[in-house]
Amino acid sequence: MISKELLDIICCPETKADLVLEGNYLISTDPNTRRKYKIANDIPVLLINESEQMEDSEWKKIMFKHGREL
Repeated sequence: MISKELLDIICCPETKADLVLEGNYLISTDPNTRRKYKIANDIPVLLINESEQMEDSEWKKIMFKHGREL
């Protein structure tokens, strides 16, 4: 599991936006890119070319769940 301390210091490698933890993924809070980074064996895979871009509606639901402004 990703610790709160690590989550506080890592960011999206593309936009430098904050990340939120959602299951086995770290989700960028940037509304333009909406990147989703997987976590493999408790290690975040923060490679842009291995990330996925989320659909806007799915991304908004996750941001709302985590109390992020849209």
